[in-house]
Amino acid sequence: MPMFEAYAAELNRQFGKDQIATFARERRDHFAPGRSFDVSFLLPADSPLHEPWTRYLGQAPGAFLEALRGVVHYAVSHDPPIPVTFAWAPGYDFELNLWQAADTRTTRGGITVLVKSRYPDDPHPMHR
Repeated sequence: MPMFEAYAAELNRQFGKDQIATFARERRDHFAPGRSFDVSFLLPADSPLHEPWTRYLGQAPGAFLEALRGVVHYAVSHDPPIPVTFAWAPGYDFELNLWQAADTRTTRGGITVLVKSRYPDDPHPMHR
């Protein structure tokens, strides 16, 4: 869905290899244990993506959000911070796939997070 792809692009700008060190320095504590997973600050409140994204996160299960928070906290707490790439694909329920490629002698590694979920306006059968 274009909304998720657009938001993933913004996440990837902030968590990519060129910005991750600055992002980690400024936002590490934002993702500390006990905090909620909230990345709405990446978009201005008047952005057309802000409200749908906030609503989407409000529907996500707690374990899903905690897993995302934990991955981000790990990445921004590492020395040096680990770049993270986010992607979205349609799915039936909330699903999270992640993998981490280690650094090599010639390249930095990174973490990839693939989020799968229903389209925001597609109600789950249990909630109809």
